[in-house]
Amino acid sequence: MAKRSRAPRSQRLAKLFVLDTNVLMHDPTSLFRFQEHDVYLPIGTLEELDNHKKGISDVARNARQASRFLDEILSGTSAKSASDIAAGIPLPSRVGERPRGSLFLQTEAINGELPATLAIGKADNQILSVVRHLQKREPERRVILVSKDINMRIKARALGLAAEDYYSDKVLEDTDLLYTGVRRLPDNFWEAHGRDMESWKKEGHTYYRVRGPLVPQLQLNEFVYDESGDRPLHAMVREKQGRVAVLETLRDYTHAKNSVWGITARNREQNFALNLLMSPQIDFVTLIGQAGTGKTLLTLAAGLTQVLDEKRYSEIIVTRVTVPLGEDIGFLPGTEEEKMLPWMGAMEDNLDVLNASEESGGEWGRAATRDLVRSRIRVKSLNFMRGRTFINKWLIIDEAQNLTPKQMKTLVTRAGPGTKVVCLGNIAQIDTPYLTEGSSGLTYVVDRMRGWAHAGHVTLARGERSRLADHAATTL
Repeated sequence: MAKRSRAPRSQRLAKLFVLDTNVLMHDPTSLFRFQEHDVYLPIGTLEELDNHKKGISDVARNARQASRFLDEILSGTSAKSASDIAAGIPLPSRVGERPRGSLFLQTEAINGELPATLAIGKADNQILSVVRHLQKREPERRVILVSKDINMRIKARALGLAAEDYYSDKVLEDTDLLYTGVRRLPDNFWEAHGRDMESWKKEGHTYYRVRGPLVPQLQLNEFVYDESGDRPLHAMVREKQGRVAVLETLRDYTHAKNSVWGITARNREQNFALNLLMSPQIDFVTLIGQAGTGKTLLTLAAGLTQVLDEKRYSEIIVTRVTVPLGEDIGFLPGTEEEKMLPWMGAMEDNLDVLNASEESGGEWGRAATRDLVRSRIRVKSLNFMRGRTFINKWLIIDEAQNLTPKQMKTLVTRAGPGTKVVCLGNIAQIDTPYLTEGSSGLTYVVDRMRGWAHAGHVTLARGERSRLADHAATTL
């Protein structure tokens, strides 16, 4: 190997991260996510990138994008020879950012002397061999394998090599810290915040202007409640500026007179969710909850009411990721909607409940037949969403926990004028490989969209499907 130029001590002591192929195929921008530390790409990683570049899947697109990034880095440097590349290529950094580390590409044959039981021709074992070689060659610095493959990390640790998951795509390390959209007010809230409180009524709602130490912690469109005293409060944060916030009382959807397509809220969180779903000021709603909490039923009921009764939207569009729970049953016959119907069993079940309701919410609802309701619902495949624009639609993204942040951005940006987007999911039921609760697209949008004046989120905590389903969800 060509002799490397001597680097400053601070650079030599920087960590050296060896990237597995699945990291680049999961997030092509991972090359630029290791701050001041160095990145090493084995030949096996480059070979696997080349093998996965063909196709129209997200994996193939990411492999091609990672190759483009590598080409741009190599094209934008003065390194021309193999010795120049072996000495390290500075990774570009944006203006104002601290300098990034260097990119190293494997330019020599490496034999890391792995146990004889590990097949030499397997790409994973070749990468492990590279990590062991680098660890012996540069004992003064920490060499770390980064992989999304759990078994790869286990093998590396069994061989005495440092290995980590790729964390840069995670919104949160602990999903217990995920924004719930609901806050219980302290028992002494009115005493601490209500001394100079103003209140007024407008369009059937009561508004309170409150001041105090809790206000800076509140988010726009966050729900707050206080059920401890003589004057229980359920409200939404409508305005916030510094230590002053305006709270708006909610419409009570637990009462039959306010039923939505014959459906009433059965608990506090369902009432909060219906206030978001029925509000024309909210363009983006996320609902998270375990099975049976009413996410789909409430969303469909609110959608049908505003499409058929209020005519606020022209139709309902439903889409979801087609990730099978078990073995794939193969290709499905028919048109796009016919192919998607087997994936929409939850929608069909909830439509049966809504159509059987005695109080269907208005004259349109009472007169609507099953065929009329279904004529206003369109089922679309995620594969054909790129480039589309939905105008004046009620867009439901079901099973959103299986979307990557990139897929979620693609879907949400399809919304045109007058369109409302509702994302439903349970982050405890992720079926997409390499996605976790912390890196799911649903977690991503909940965290990034909170605090926006036209977005709202509620975590539904209580199951209402049946006592059996509720018990099974918590104990099994």
